Amino acid sequence: MRHSPLTRTSGSSVNNGRAPVPAFPRRQMLVLAICRICEPIAFMGIFPYVYFMIEDFHVTEDASRIAFYAGMVTSAFTFAEFSTGLLWGRLSDKIGRKPVLLTGLAGTALSVLVFGFAPNLTVALLARAIGGLLNGNMGVVQTTVTELVTNKEQQPRAYTIMPVVWCLGSIIGPMIGGALARPCISYPSLFSPGTIWDRYPYLLPNLFSAFIVLIGVVNGFLFLEETHSQKKMQRDRGLELGNWILDRIARFRRCAEPRDEKSKLKDREDEMQPLLDHDEQLPTYRTNDNTPANSPRLKSASAPTITQDVLDLTQSMEDVGVGFSKTFTRPVVLNIISFGILAFHTMTFDQLLPVFLATAPPKNRIEPSLPLKFVDGFNLDSKTVGIILSLQGAYQLLVNMFLVPRVLSRFGPLRSFRFIVVAYFLLYLLTPYLVLLPPAYRMIGLAIVLAWKCTFSTIVYPSNAILIADLAPSHLALGTINGVAASTASLCRAFGPTISGILYSVGLKTGYSGLAWWSSALVAIGGAIVGLRIPDPTVRSTPTPPSQDNAHDRDVEVAEQSQASGHAQANPRS
Repeated sequence: MRHSPLTRTSGSSVNNGRAPVPAFPRRQMLVLAICRICEPIAFMGIFPYVYFMIEDFHVTEDASRIAFYAGMVTSAFTFAEFSTGLLWGRLSDKIGRKPVLLTGLAGTALSVLVFGFAPNLTVALLARAIGGLLNGNMGVVQTTVTELVTNKEQQPRAYTIMPVVWCLGSIIGPMIGGALARPCISYPSLFSPGTIWDRYPYLLPNLFSAFIVLIGVVNGFLFLEETHSQKKMQRDRGLELGNWILDRIARFRRCAEPRDEKSKLKDREDEMQPLLDHDEQLPTYRTNDNTPANSPRLKSASAPTITQDVLDLTQSMEDVGVGFSKTFTRPVVLNIISFGILAFHTMTFDQLLPVFLATAPPKNRIEPSLPLKFVDGFNLDSKTVGIILSLQGAYQLLVNMFLVPRVLSRFGPLRSFRFIVVAYFLLYLLTPYLVLLPPAYRMIGLAIVLAWKCTFSTIVYPSNAILIADLAPSHLALGTINGVAASTASLCRAFGPTISGILYSVGLKTGYSGLAWWSSALVAIGGAIVGLRIPDPTVRSTPTPPSQDNAHDRDVEVAEQSQASGHAQANPRS
């Protein structure tokens, strides 16, 4: 029977007769959230005006090809991010999470500044590529959250915070991007023609993004703690400076309380333990199929020489290239592939939607032939597109705050993930038919589709993140695993907008404007096939439920093995 945790004055909680449960790291999650929010503001901010930016570059006179070049601009970032994602993940395992996160933010700031001054498509593509090359934060942020929150019961809450932050950024970014782009046209009384704002009409929103990113860099440097189990022991002068500043402000407490070396060593040992603790599972989907007696992790954890075991594991991982075959097990690989497919079609939707909303009806109207042949668009301006994308982000925020934790706690990450990846294809199948609705009902249909899409995406990504954490063999390789996952997702996000842009242009020319959407539906079906093959990390191979008798036998076996190997005898559980 699970006992309710009791809050201790030290900031942790305990279960009666069980090991202490760490308190939820609210302060560090807030610091990490402030760092994280900078990126969606910069990334999503270009979507409302990228269609018009391509028009102003005059790279083509064919309006149907604008979607292709807009896809290239979006893909430049993700292609570059793919090429360095694994590098940043591996580097974070060697030098720590914090320096990699700060480098990524600095790269984002440089990228948006160059993008704002871009006079042509080539410079715009180069600017986006710079941001992708220098930013490997997608996987590193995920790793940091996993290392901050080690208790399984806190995972549903923790893994929804970063999506909430992304939603906030996706509200602010499109709203600012749509409102500040081309200020000489939108606000002629404030921004006169012939000024720098006329020469670089997309500089103003990017200056705003760069300022926000700068705030994130300063915040991370001063207040973000290192979470790497080995690097966290090193001195952090930035954190010391941040604590000094907070000490001068009476109403704030220190960001990180000083700890003696003994407590730091205890924390380090706790962090180094494997991610999967089969006795600690998410509530409401515990299983009786677990057999900890057959788990080598439980046996190793029972021994009092956990530190030596971890050091031996570290050495063996280094000897075989971070234990590639042991780290990237079949469940881990399946989850990474499923994550990549998910990234492909969700990014395709995000890139296609603003183009779809900005597309004007063709001058030479093609006679429709339902159910497949028709061409049309919403013909909205950049301000309206920005407002729609911001409202989408606001809805995602509400879903993340009130729905996602309940869904994950009620159904579990695997069941939630499987249901959504199976049902995703219907969204892409129906979206292009919005233009066939009567004008009075188009916006209502759009609202329904956006609510559908946002609900799915806000549940499926935290579910996948929890699965990655639960399937990973050890914290020591988590940065590498998330780096590979981030690189895979980046590659898929890179191909998604480019391929969808080509298909959308072809569809407009041939009279099948739904071609790109229906292609995404086929990709989503493939993702469903892979997603259904991901095993349940809480189910073990032998379905015999543990009892008190075999629990005693298990403890005796662990004690005997520890004694035989030269270790001290383990204490049996009461």
